[in-house]
Amino acid sequence: NVYVDVGIGTVNLDSKLTVDGTIRSEEIKVEIVNGPDYVFKDNYDLRSLEDTKAYIAKNKHLPEVPSAKEMEGEGVALGEMNMLLLKKIEELTLHLIDQNERLKMLEEENESLKSSLKPD
Repeated sequence: NVYVDVGIGTVNLDSKLTVDGTIRSEEIKVEIVNGPDYVFKDNYDLRSLEDTKAYIAKNKHLPEVPSAKEMEGEGVALGEMNMLLLKKIEELTLHLIDQNERLKMLEEENESLKSSLKPD
């Protein structure tokens, strides 16, 4: 077995396949090691929206997500970034579920208060 690095449009081979230019494909399959479904486990420590807001105010990007400058300089590992984005979507979903439950509770409380104020 002979393994070689391949370059398309470049002689600077820093990976098994290095392409200087656009790659067009119908599909790219990326192997995933650690899918983020752990976000839905009961013991997951979901960052509060207040903490997230403070982090964004200080760092100008989401927690755990590389800054634009880092991504522009180092590139993006697609498998890793897709799992990170999925994690963020799952965290947002948990926050939305919580907000929805709070909204329902407030609506019920509001209706109860309104009906208690109505004259008989």
